[in-house]
Amino acid sequence: MPLRVVSYNVHGQRDDTAALAAVVRQVAPDVVIVQEGPRRFRWRAKSATLAASLGLVVAGGGLPALGNLLLTSLRVRVTGVRHQRYPLTPGRHLRGAAYADCVVGTGARFTVAGSHLATDPAERPGQAQLFKRELDAAPYPVIAAADLNDDPGGPAWRTVSRGLTDAAVAADRADRLTYSCANPRRRIDAVFVDPRISVVDYDVLDTPLTRRASDHFPILVDLRLPAVD
Repeated sequence: MPLRVVSYNVHGQRDDTAALAAVVRQVAPDVVIVQEGPRRFRWRAKSATLAASLGLVVAGGGLPALGNLLLTSLRVRVTGVRHQRYPLTPGRHLRGAAYADCVVGTGARFTVAGSHLATDPAERPGQAQLFKRELDAAPYPVIAAADLNDDPGGPAWRTVSRGLTDAAVAADRADRLTYSCANPRRRIDAVFVDPRISVVDYDVLDTPLTRRASDHFPILVDLRLPAVD
C-alpha cells in the first residue's frame, strides 16, 4: 500500500504561509508531520486553519504535544492518538511528541509519530530515549519523523534510529541537507521507518518556495506499507 509522507518544521508559521501551503499542496501527501506547529493561545483553531490551508485534516498533536502536529488526508483513518511531554529542565523549552495509529486503503495499519528534540546537547539524549521508548511500544509499523537537533551519528540520532530504517540512507540521499534554508549545512531532520516498510523515494525539497516558507526544508518520502495479512 503506497503512502506519501512529508516531515516539515514550519518555523512557527513565521515565514511565508502562502508559500508553505503551496509547497505541501503541490506534493499531495497522505500524512504531514509538523514540528513547531501551534501550541499556544487558540491552538485548536490555528491547527485547523493550517491543516485546511494544506488540504488536510488534524489527526493529533498541537498543545498536548507542544507544537508537534499530525495531519492527514481523508485517505487515512485515525484510530487512536497519544501525546507525550518530556520532563522540563528549568530555564529550557518544554517539548514533547505526538503519535497516531492509522489505517489506509483496505486495512494497512501504521503508527505515525513526530517530535522536536532540544537544542541543548545535555538535555537531548534523554528526550530521545523517551521518544524511542514510545516508538518501540507502538502497536503497528512505525513512521517517525523529527527535528532531532542532532547530526547523523550523534547520541540522540543513534537512539531514535536504532532498529529503524533511515529513509535518506535507504534512498542513497543522505547528502541532502535540511537546515538551514539560508545556509544549508546540516541534516538534523529525519524520517525513520519500520524495516517492514519499503522506502520507494526520498527527497529534500529545496526550491524557491521552500526557501520562503520556513527555515527548514521539508522532507518528502514515498513509502510502501507491508501487505495486510
